Amino acid sequence: MGRRRPASPVMLVHGGCGASRPTARHLATIRQALDAGYAVMDAGGSSVDAVEHAVAALETSGRFNAGKGAKRQMDGVARMDASLMDGRDLAAGAVAAIEGILTPIRVARCVMERTPHVLLVGESAGHLARIHQVAGLPAVGAPGRRPIAARVWRDAYRRVVETGTVGAVARDRDGHVAAATSTGGIHRMLPGRVGDSPLIGAGTYADDGSGAVSLTGTGETIIRMGLAKEIASSLERGLSPRAAGTRALLRMRRRIGGEAGAIVLSSSGGYALLHTTPYMASGYRVGQTARVSSRFQRVRET
Repeated sequence: MGRRRPASPVMLVHGGCGASRPTARHLATIRQALDAGYAVMDAGGSSVDAVEHAVAALETSGRFNAGKGAKRQMDGVARMDASLMDGRDLAAGAVAAIEGILTPIRVARCVMERTPHVLLVGESAGHLARIHQVAGLPAVGAPGRRPIAARVWRDAYRRVVETGTVGAVARDRDGHVAAATSTGGIHRMLPGRVGDSPLIGAGTYADDGSGAVSLTGTGETIIRMGLAKEIASSLERGLSPRAAGTRALLRMRRRIGGEAGAIVLSSSGGYALLHTTPYMASGYRVGQTARVSSRFQRVRET
């Protein structure tokens, strides 16, 4: 018998979930990021390279709530979160509350590969970005920091849906998986708030023994459920990506509420794109087969 040909790479990308239908431009940008990340693996690159490349493309587009398009917090400043995980050895890197950086996902990779840490926040993350020459945001004449009234701190909303968050998962020709997620949080959120996107096991998870997951949605409930790790654990027990994702999303809604979307990729290459909200801009590519849509599988109670 001849040598077995490596399986085609698999890639999934999302641009956040919510109640509003994504525009044609949003979907076109998803397709561009999907193709850009897939091309990395098609040329022999790793799944880690691919998810970083795809997410960076979405961050620099300005069309999503990440990188260039990050929303401003209540004090007028855009602060961003991102994480990346390598399924080969569970290496991971993340940044939170980073300012003035065009591609936070590249700083997350610096944390993973250039430091012994997993998560850096604030100015320390920004300093690391400057050391490794990660590009800053273009000057846009942004408003300066402004004080926040005491009543705003007292009456801050409790449910935060991270619409426009971006993410990618991939499986390369060697069977290794990776996941990456990046967000600007939500418009006018309290400074200091960190959502699920930079938290390994909450918004992002990858393990060659189970699969890869990137989430978007109500950050606080995703964190409390450890949703990405729960989905990965279900994959490891043999559930399909659709069954694992559906089970976790519905369990979160029943237990503590919240809305979410997930792109789920198993270690064998199976995949699902799921969301409890009406829409989730997302897409997949396997070989020459690709599809991008404003909705795939909406998860509802039966």
